[in-house]
Amino acid sequence: MINIHELKQNNYVEVNNEGQLRRGYVAAISPEEHSVQVVTDEGNQDFWYDANDVYGIELSDAELGHLGFEKEDLEDDAVKYKKDAFRLVIPKRDDFSSVDIWYREDIRRQPKVQYIHQLQNQFHDMTKIYLE
Repeated sequence: MINIHELKQNNYVEVNNEGQLRRGYVAAISPEEHSVQVVTDEGNQDFWYDANDVYGIELSDAELGHLGFEKEDLEDDAVKYKKDAFRLVIPKRDDFSSVDIWYREDIRRQPKVQYIHQLQNQFHDMTKIYLE
């Protein structure tokens, strides 16, 4: 389950659709009805889901690759991911429990970034560009 107040339009999420997890993006949010409209199946379907059926997509090397980040291995087993001037560093390979992010002079040490939608929101807040 995801905190509905963390979501913004175009955030990537997974939804439980009759027992099947499907990936999609947020089209609309209705906090009053505790529901989220999610577009799935390559933009062919959009439905309203109860927020209890909407899940975050965990950060991973593969997910960051899908978002266009370049990976750079550092000497001390840390890994840096780069997209233009935006940087994300994890202290240990494949351990996304602690991240540091920065964009130019804006440095954020260990912000709450465990899921892709949280990274998308931080990225947009810092760069004013949507991460897609």
